[in-house]
Amino acid sequence: MKFDSKKFLKTKFERRTFPVPVPDLQAFFPEGEEAVWIVRGLTGQELGRADAAADKNKNIVAIVNGLTADNSKEKAAAIKDLLGIGGDTPEAIVKRIEHMILASVDPVCTRDLAVKLCETYPVEFLAITNKIVELTGKGQVPGKLPPSGATAESGPALPCATPGGDSSTKSDRTSSRKDT
Repeated sequence: MKFDSKKFLKTKFERRTFPVPVPDLQAFFPEGEEAVWIVRGLTGQELGRADAAADKNKNIVAIVNGLTADNSKEKAAAIKDLLGIGGDTPEAIVKRIEHMILASVDPVCTRDLAVKLCETYPVEFLAITNKIVELTGKGQVPGKLPPSGATAESGPALPCATPGGDSSTKSDRTSSRKDT
């Protein structure tokens, strides 16, 4: 059985989404509304951005450490806090923070929100980001094929003959017969 690349390329895909229940965060949702965090799967480019964010975090930490080598550790820690980075944050968590920022549908997630959620509700943070990874692994859902094109409504037929009986489709042969 062969892979139908033409069909695949023509297919419109939709991102998978899923509401992740977060009952421990109910106090931060409107009264009477279910506490769910809606997420979607990531694209390949977004996975790459998450990997790049983890690498960037390591590089910034190294630069700050280099710039403050002759100064106190407190100064280096203050600069890291100001930049929102930490040398002790595992690479996997940096990636998950980026996943959360990119894949949160509702609520929309900022870096500050993702970091605070990771620090204060780590179980919910992991549940949300685990679902993002799961949805990403499943890929997108094939949607409906777009229509092949709109069918134009037909109008009145064009007349073959112009008034006076002359046809625009008559050939020059007719007029040449009269001459002979």
